[in-house]
Amino acid sequence: MAAARTPGQGPLTGVRVVELAGIGPGPFAAMLLADLGADVVRVDRPGGPGLAIDPAYDVTNRNKRSVVVDLKSPDGPARVLDLAARADILVEGYRPGVAERLGVGPEPCHARNPALVYGRMTGWGQDGPLADRAGHDIAYIAPTGTLGMIGRPDEPPAAPANLLGDYAGGSLYLVVGVLAALHHARATGTGQVVDAAIVDGVSHLATMIHGMLAAGGWQDRRGANLLDGGCPYYGTYETADGRYMAVGALEPQFYEEFLALLGIEDQAAARKDVTRWGELRERVVARFKSRTRDEWTAVFDGTDACVAPVLSLREAPHHPHLAARGTFTDHGGITQPAPAPRFSATPTSVRTGPARPGADTADVARDWDVPGLLPSSRTPQ
Repeated sequence: MAAARTPGQGPLTGVRVVELAGIGPGPFAAMLLADLGADVVRVDRPGGPGLAIDPAYDVTNRNKRSVVVDLKSPDGPARVLDLAARADILVEGYRPGVAERLGVGPEPCHARNPALVYGRMTGWGQDGPLADRAGHDIAYIAPTGTLGMIGRPDEPPAAPANLLGDYAGGSLYLVVGVLAALHHARATGTGQVVDAAIVDGVSHLATMIHGMLAAGGWQDRRGANLLDGGCPYYGTYETADGRYMAVGALEPQFYEEFLALLGIEDQAAARKDVTRWGELRERVVARFKSRTRDEWTAVFDGTDACVAPVLSLREAPHHPHLAARGTFTDHGGITQPAPAPRFSATPTSVRTGPARPGADTADVARDWDVPGLLPSSRTPQ
């Protein structure tokens, strides 16, 4: 029934969001809002957004509903503006100026709904010399200094999938921005535009590192610092079976326990003696290579040595702690991360699987009172 597809749980229950379909950080931000209970209506374009994946498996479209609107058709912009008039938040991820050219930019939307929060997700931002240029996660994070921090000093910087730019520096900052602006809009009745740029968000993520750099506590090069693999008791080590263990034994008491369980207690004085770090690393490497990942996992289990196995994506849901917490969930035959964070009074869940393009047009037209979405109700322009 349609009622089963209408969001009804989570702290954002009652909040209406229009998502102009795209790929990457915009859809993930809208998914997070949907996970938190918002009624997210994704406006898909005819033919889909171009993501090379079966829509049935695109779980970033879970907990959403979908309508299809051709913004290049004569009546397309008016239908989106009808939705915007009834929404609290709109999210778009076009290049600067595209939404305006399509007739659904901030000005016409605010003319219909002055309290609307208009969220804009881009890599370079709405202005600046590169604003109109194409790009992807790795190109956005490269100029910020963050990409150059990741990897071994004798190898090229390592690509952190698209987690750091698209999702951490992009989606999460957009969500924080639109929720803050929504708070303001509900207090004052005035909406605004939120300019979420990946270059801004990723740079902001490195705030602590910039402070350490200014204080002389961070070297401006890879693999030479406490948290970037330069420190032998903060990093990853290969095991006898070709797998890896992660070590983060920074504090003295954790370091002491780490050495005891690893069987190299004679290295206690090496913690603060950088001249001995090379020797310490060699000893740690040799010890970890002497047993398998699972054997070392058993050794460190239940301790405060701050050591954990490095698991693959398929292994992660079976980790005892993650399984006990329900960090992953199965819905529609797809194992996927459960909504986060968690709320004591307004719990969240995966309510519906990925929205199929256009499948919810009739329901949205009724629930949002936008009859123009229905083919029979459209009038010639």
